Amino acid sequence: MITIEDGAVLLARHERAVRLSIEAVHVAEGSPLDVETPCAGWDLGDLLTHMSTQNRGFTAAARGEDDPAVWEARRTIDPVGDYLRSATEVIAAFAAPEALTRTLSLPEIPPGRFPASLAVSFHLIDSVVHAWDVARSLGRSIDLDPDLAPIALSIAEAVPTGAPRRGPDAAFAPVIAPVIDTPAESETLDRILRLLGRSPAWTPDFAHPIRNVDHRGAHSADAHRRSW
Repeated sequence: MITIEDGAVLLARHERAVRLSIEAVHVAEGSPLDVETPCAGWDLGDLLTHMSTQNRGFTAAARGEDDPAVWEARRTIDPVGDYLRSATEVIAAFAAPEALTRTLSLPEIPPGRFPASLAVSFHLIDSVVHAWDVARSLGRSIDLDPDLAPIALSIAEAVPTGAPRRGPDAAFAPVIAPVIDTPAESETLDRILRLLGRSPAWTPDFAHPIRNVDHRGAHSADAHRRSW
């Protein structure tokens, strides 16, 4: 069972991870949303829609709610603003005193119910890697602070590998070699990215934006459960 002290540290690191993503998304304000991202087949608007949907799902779970419809991705006319609002909400939801005492419903992740501390770790690593995804889509990167980097790396190392990473609904793509065994602090982000199926050297092709997605409204839930 997680202690109050451990819970406080975890929530502090989680909030830092979400704020890291907020910083990355703020930079996207006013940028074209049809630029490609490290998430195959998604433009920046699609990625932000996925991130907002995850935030709303985890927010509902942290509040003790169990409504699968919350997890359905639906692109809005303002994906940047929608993400920023959802990020603030998920920080507040997990900060509630009772949040870490619950078993949370996460219907997208088998078996579907998890201790809150484990759910927080899922959302923490999602926030870190998607912050990088957004930043790279704009030709930038992120800086992991010394307090956040170790826990993000430990979570990334715990993500299952092998067959579960090769299916169409896998949360992360297969590991990209080489993964350095004992990384220096400056290499921690690269290690996290490779562990979660991303090439640290990835750069966007600004000359060829993605234009093959219907941006008029709903996106299928299946499309937003692909590897990212």
